[in-house]
Amino acid sequence: MAIETRAFEYSDGDTTLRGQMAWDPSIAEARPGVLVAHTWAGCGEFELQKAVQLAGLGYVALAVDMYGDGVIGSGPEENLKLMTPLVEDRATMQRRMNLALDALKGLDSVDESRTAAIGYCFGGMCVLDLARTGAALRAGVSFHGLLGRPDNLEQPRIQANVLVLHGWNDPMAKPPEVEAIASELTQGGADWQIHAYGNAMHAFTNPDANDHDMGTVYDAKADSRSWRAMRDFLEESLGGE
Repeated sequence: MAIETRAFEYSDGDTTLRGQMAWDPSIAEARPGVLVAHTWAGCGEFELQKAVQLAGLGYVALAVDMYGDGVIGSGPEENLKLMTPLVEDRATMQRRMNLALDALKGLDSVDESRTAAIGYCFGGMCVLDLARTGAALRAGVSFHGLLGRPDNLEQPRIQANVLVLHGWNDPMAKPPEVEAIASELTQGGADWQIHAYGNAMHAFTNPDANDHDMGTVYDAKADSRSWRAMRDFLEESLGGE
């Protein structure tokens, strides 16, 4: 099985969004599609590798570009500058996620009735906001995502099943925020799960994360367990009618 990848462009008005696709060309029939929303650094090698892994599971994967022009941050200071405008303008974040979903559904290789989204850190917030818009997707998965609720949406009816994969010691999403999103998802009518990993911090899936002061630390057990939980969740959510 040889996974193929290519650049994939779509747009938000005058802004060109440069994502990355991955798929298994040996699968002839339309199959489920999965978005991959990036960390605060932008759509880079980490996200492409996740897309490749998803393609290996039989999905068409699209790693999205939330910033435009494929911009990648050079470090924490620049990453923060790239992320902050969207965190402060959740309507734009939500629109760009919906545009990515539309682009994914428009692919001939994708069964548009079976789509999902996963996201990491900032990308977890992007996925949660996509679900909060009431978008027609079957599943949304947040890996150590930012959980804060947007202030631009009334309480939606959430169509997606939602899985929140969370490090219990994450300083960027403390226990009160976890309780708050559980309440929010319940009020939104979502079929939801939260998996909390003891002793894990933020960015627990990133092997390069090793900043204890910032609270971003890789955790091999949480990484493995969360990927396995995602696989089961997507299989259940996307497995058929």
